[in-house]
Amino acid sequence: MAKTHANPFKPTAGGEPPLLIGRSKVIRDFEKGLDNGVGAPGRIMLVTGARGTGKTVMLTVFGDKARERNWDVIEETASEGLCERLVDALHANRRTLDHVTVKPSLSFAGVGVSLGEAELSPKRMPETLRSAMAARLDRLDKKHAGLLITIDETQAAERQDMIAIATAIQHQIRERRNIAIVFAGLPQMVSDLFNDEVITFLRRAKTNVLSDIPLEEVQSAFSDTFSTSGVSITEEQLTDATAATHGYPYMIQLVGYHIWDAADMRDSDSVIDEDVKQGIHEARIDLDNAVCIPELHGLSRNDRAYLEAMSYSDGPSSTVEIAERMGKTANYAATYRKRLLDAFVIRETERGEVDFAVPFLREYLRRMHE
Repeated sequence: MAKTHANPFKPTAGGEPPLLIGRSKVIRDFEKGLDNGVGAPGRIMLVTGARGTGKTVMLTVFGDKARERNWDVIEETASEGLCERLVDALHANRRTLDHVTVKPSLSFAGVGVSLGEAELSPKRMPETLRSAMAARLDRLDKKHAGLLITIDETQAAERQDMIAIATAIQHQIRERRNIAIVFAGLPQMVSDLFNDEVITFLRRAKTNVLSDIPLEEVQSAFSDTFSTSGVSITEEQLTDATAATHGYPYMIQLVGYHIWDAADMRDSDSVIDEDVKQGIHEARIDLDNAVCIPELHGLSRNDRAYLEAMSYSDGPSSTVEIAERMGKTANYAATYRKRLLDAFVIRETERGEVDFAVPFLREYLRRMHE
């Protein structure tokens, strides 16, 4: 097979990989939700996982699957003003005119009403969002189509926005409207948000946790991708490349990308051992720059000391042992434990134990102290 010129691996944020390794069940759950009609479990979905496990990629895929069925898709990322942007998107046919933004309007009893500041206030937002959704769905019903809304980085959503969204969606579901919504976010943050007593409706969401990919699936995917792109690679080289990923989806893309690129730099259609060694090295640098270093940025010296004490363990660390390694009292160390939990740099595994929530951060800290 002739070698392709485009690198088949896509390690950029949200870039759709050539092979969605280990995600077929999640995609099937979503497609079944669309195809099985109103009330199907997959129409309200929560996708969680650590950073770099492919949550944004899944939202992209879901959007594509919905569009294949002629659904309208609104894709948002949680941040301040989320509901206002959703209202604007729901009225997407109201475009700008002569560079002057036209405020969206709703129709009450057949009378058009402009959405001013009062209607977009937090107090009125659930009603405003509900009406905007209903208006969009009315138009879609005429085309026998539905509406998908995806919200990324849900952990960053403001509580009042989540209340408005949950209220609006709940009404559409009760009225058996053709709508689906998918939230994506970090596990612990989303768990805290969805345990809010005011947002209990969202507890019914079908939850899919994106975990690391089994190494045998990673090796098979590497083999298929290199073969399809016309580049030969040995079993031993595949094994080394696979082991370096630890099954972490982002690292899978980085390792594959840099090994393929190293062979391409030599204008060769065969991988050599040096390509694998160089590819793994470059992948680790990219991962450090994209994941580990940003996570440590802004942490205090004592926050980092707590993490460094954790890094001596191969798995979860006892909070008592961490304090001992720091040379501090348990109460002193507990302050930084809470700070790091709140920042979602670490996670609680069992009572009295914590582990890294950021993949490869342990390994990075160890390399920094070699």
